[in-house]
Amino acid sequence: MSGCRVWGLLLLLLLSPLVRGGEAVGLPAQVRLVSEEWLDYTNADGSGLAWDVLREVFEPHGVKVEIRSEPYVRSVGLVQRGEADAWVGSYSREIGGVLYPRWNFDTDHIYSLGLASKPVPDQANLGDFRLAWVRGYKYQKYLPNVRDFNEIQRRDGILSMLQHGRVDFYIDALSEVEYVLGQAEDPKVFRSTHLAELPLYLGFADNERGRMLLALYDQRMGELVKSGRLRRIFEHWKQPYPFESGKYPVLTDQTD
Repeated sequence: MSGCRVWGLLLLLLLSPLVRGGEAVGLPAQVRLVSEEWLDYTNADGSGLAWDVLREVFEPHGVKVEIRSEPYVRSVGLVQRGEADAWVGSYSREIGGVLYPRWNFDTDHIYSLGLASKPVPDQANLGDFRLAWVRGYKYQKYLPNVRDFNEIQRRDGILSMLQHGRVDFYIDALSEVEYVLGQAEDPKVFRSTHLAELPLYLGFADNERGRMLLALYDQRMGELVKSGRLRRIFEHWKQPYPFESGKYPVLTDQTD
């Protein structure tokens, strides 16, 4: 039996007491999601691409999406303590003591930002440079050859750090790199370079409530990717559609 069929049967068994005849049975009335505020992605007013995707995932089954905006590290802590059901924007198996779904909901486009006079960085030579990123993002786990890096508290002052040679490159998602670069008096002094594509997940609380919500999330993401119904959301926000292949993702290992 193929891996996809085995997973499909297992998922049906998990969800059989939860969803009958298209109606949610025994599910929480709401899913409490927490995220750092990212412009046009997880806006504090509830607008943004990620919020739109996650409402499409949960609300058709009667689970209302409740949002909360907090810094990334605090978002993770709230989920670990069970004060929120999931945080938005984790990389694969980034944090221990939480549950990861099979499906990602988007993909992060990871870029470096540095002076245009610097050599062009790539995954092979990253170890030759002094890097910086926002505390909690743990890019050292996902980018090869990283040795010298500094975690900063805020994105303020990054351009100054680069111009004064305190670091060689700042690493972040493309939208954040573009935001920082937009503050430059002369953007041509700097260069951004693509480094990697990293799938984005929800990290769920490791409790009964979290397991129920994770099972519903994986079921719905499979349905939505198969139907293509998420495409209109990405088109609305003018972002690349991350599920062009329509293939099931590789099952993550919760114990790793």
